[in-house]
Amino acid sequence: MWSSREAFENDACPVREELLGQMYRANEHGLSQLVDSVSGDVRAMLALFCYRRAHLQPLALAVAASCDERDLIQVGGRAGSVLYALAHERRAPAVSSYSQRKAITLSTAPLASFAPLDQDSELESDDAPAPDVAN
Repeated sequence: MWSSREAFENDACPVREELLGQMYRANEHGLSQLVDSVSGDVRAMLALFCYRRAHLQPLALAVAASCDERDLIQVGGRAGSVLYALAHERRAPAVSSYSQRKAITLSTAPLASFAPLDQDSELESDDAPAPDVAN
């Protein structure tokens, strides 16, 4: 078990990698069961650990929503307080990485239209003698 200072300074995950993977892949109901299996202080460290990684931020919000504000502030200070507020601002954060992905749409219209190059007219203008300019 990591102390909060060690987990923050070493940037080490406070739970086993297998458990973190299970949480990442879990649906909302399964996640709450996994989160309940972790003590409050470790849960707060996990929420802060996940929030520092962009791809784990939805998981961080879900874990932080189950934390006591006191635990998050004790482990993360001001960052813990902000994380608590964010987690409770969004009552039911989506956890699955697939549900967070935005749909990709591709344009069916041409990106740009170009006028065709008329190579014959350019050659003629190069071969033609320069017109006399009279004063």
